[in-house]
Amino acid sequence: MDLLLWITIGFIIIGFVVLISMKKNMESKLAFIIENMNSEESSEKTKSIVWWIVSTVAWGIVSMILIIWWFHNYFG
Repeated sequence: MDLLLWITIGFIIIGFVVLISMKKNMESKLAFIIENMNSEESSEKTKSIVWWIVSTVAWGIVSMILIIWWFHNYFG
């Protein structure tokens, strides 16, 4: 097996582990935001949730690019 495949698999697995480990924390932040809509701390927690979503989307896009790149190198 080549190095690109191992990098792709490692990137995806590490990403899932980080995503799952942060999920519970984000759920508690969202519950706090819903309960305290007008507080200043709610604004900070909203920013962290938005950045978590942006980073999750970026991780997904990079994962898809790595998979496509590996298929291109393997079958191309």
